[in-house]
This record gives sequence, C-alpha cells and structure tokens, in this order.
Amino acid sequence: MKKVTKILASAAAVAAIIFTTNVNAQTPKLGIGVNLGVPTSDQYKFALGADARLQFDVSKQVSIPVTAGYTHFFSKDYTVANVNVKQDYGYIPVKAGIKLFFDESGSGIYALGEAGAAFGVTDGSKTGFLYSPALGYSWSSGLDLGVKYEGISGGRDASLIYPKNTGQVALRIAYGFKL
Repeated sequence: MKKVTKILASAAAVAAIIFTTNVNAQTPKLGIGVNLGVPTSDQYKFALGADARLQFDVSKQVSIPVTAGYTHFFSKDYTVANVNVKQDYGYIPVKAGIKLFFDESGSGIYALGEAGAAFGVTDGSKTGFLYSPALGYSWSSGLDLGVKYEGISGGRDASLIYPKNTGQVALRIAYGFKL
C-alpha cells in the first residue's frame, strides 16, 4: 500500500504540473502560509504547520494549486502499563488540486480541494493518503485566509494509543504574490 500511495501522489503532482504549464502561460503565484490546527484525534493537543503554494491560473475563477510544506501534531501525555508515552507526529504534505473563486475578479470567496501524500518524518509514521477541502477568502492585496479540513489515511503504524488515520481542522493565514 505504501508504494501505491507514493506512486499515485507522484503521478497526480506530475500531471498537475504538466497540465498547468501547457494550459496557461501566465506567471504563477506563490503563497507562503502558516497553519494552526485542532486535531480530530484525542491523542494530539494541537497542530502547527507552514507551507508554500504555487498557484497556476487557468482562468480568473479557476486555479491549479500545488502545495508542499511541513505539519507537526503535538502529542498529549499518556500512561500505558505505568510508562509515560508521548509521540508527536510530523509529516511533509505534497498535494495538488483545484481552486474555484465565486467572484469573476479572481479574488474573494473560494473553494479549494486538494489531494496528495503525507510523507511521515517521525518515528512510527509512514506515507499516507492526504486530502484537504477548504473554504477561504483571498484579497487582491495578496492576503489569504482559509479554513480547511486535512485528513490523513494510513499515516501512522497502528498502535493502542495512536490512530492509523488522523486529521485536523486548521486556519491558514497566507500571503501570495506573483513570481
């Protein structure tokens, strides 16, 4: 399953890059963001991440984003068989998707859907399938504020305490500019 996830995520990212470079010759936008999240698993206290997003405009209302960064889930303390257990979870998200603006100007309220892979970097983690629907608001000045759910399927080795699947509801604060 691990190899299949890596192959699918790599194929999706390559297809998105090839598609966007052939469809539109406009200058892409780069967004740098910070993500503050509330984990959906009881084992974690909070999540913190940062990302960079290349956005290729197909039209004023449709864009293809390609996103990568780092996210860290901070663990709660647990006691199992009189042993204190604390195991954070860190991963590198790599995803591509589609961003749809509701306003014809290409700013304002948008919906975003992305999918890809979460490459685990901490002990007990592995590559998992990553999906992320979001709603946000983008100002013409470059400021971007969004709320997303980011789910990870199969990102951890199953244990009694830490789930194989997890996720977060996060606030993304970003600034974007043309390259």
